[in-house]
Amino acid sequence: MPSFPSNAVIREVGLRDGLQSIPTILPTAHKMEWIKDAYAAGQRDIEVGSFVPAKLLPQLADTAELVAFAKTLPGLVVSVLVPNLKGAERAIESQADLLLVPLSASHAHSLANLRKTPDEVIAEVGRIRATRDASGSKTLIEGGIGTAFGCTLQGVVDQAEVLRCMQALLDAGADRVSIADTVGYGGPAAVRELFGRARQIAGDKFWCGHFHDTRGLALANVYAALETGVARFDATLAGIGGCPHAPGASGNAASEDLAFMLAGMGISTGIDLPRLLALRAKVARWLSNETLHGALWLAGLPKNFPAELAFSPSTSTPL
Repeated sequence: MPSFPSNAVIREVGLRDGLQSIPTILPTAHKMEWIKDAYAAGQRDIEVGSFVPAKLLPQLADTAELVAFAKTLPGLVVSVLVPNLKGAERAIESQADLLLVPLSASHAHSLANLRKTPDEVIAEVGRIRATRDASGSKTLIEGGIGTAFGCTLQGVVDQAEVLRCMQALLDAGADRVSIADTVGYGGPAAVRELFGRARQIAGDKFWCGHFHDTRGLALANVYAALETGVARFDATLAGIGGCPHAPGASGNAASEDLAFMLAGMGISTGIDLPRLLALRAKVARWLSNETLHGALWLAGLPKNFPAELAFSPSTSTPL
């Protein structure tokens, strides 16, 4: 039997990865209620938005307000996504705990998504690190490597290129690195191999796995990642999200399904499942015109599911 971590962290990214991918613009008050209820359900790591121009993503125009609100909740790790140095400066000014810079290992996807080559993104991370250090800020920098298992535009993405980008991000000054299956091409065998090799390079700086459920393998891929010792995963409530370059694709692993799987494996997340499901129902009302995903909300918790597993106190280490 494989040895699994005793604790895991689910970083809720629905407020960013989820909402940016759907036309509904959720009012700021609802987003704050989402953060507050997620916190009450035990989630302690939330990506609240992205510092991008409002004209490009009006869904995320209130990110600064959300960071300020989330920072009032004790012990909550507040992260944001930034596409460039200007966004990073806003993140640092907001005092976000962590800023994530996305990098596509696929050259074609990188140009389509960020209008930069992977190496240009790596150079930008170097500038962000210099700016962060000069400001005296404690905001951590995470380099997130997307399209790590393939790309709808380019097709094959070599593992060697993913690992080269990972090492280059660390060399440029990223405090953390993560790997994303942006378009849902990965399977457990590929995840186990790539994550195992990535852990050899990055060690404890390998921070997070990000899996889309495009072909129904997100939870299987989490399981494979757990086998390599990775114990932090992105997920979105109700599985919302997607990728503009993978039309028709579903979003990330559903937070509630992932929390249920981990609880059943005896891996503590600190999440109260009934409270998380209640929040999911609330968000579903807010997003009544959108396509939602996930399975646990349909079937509910099994009648024989131990009550002590429905809420799993976490002893995971903070940032």
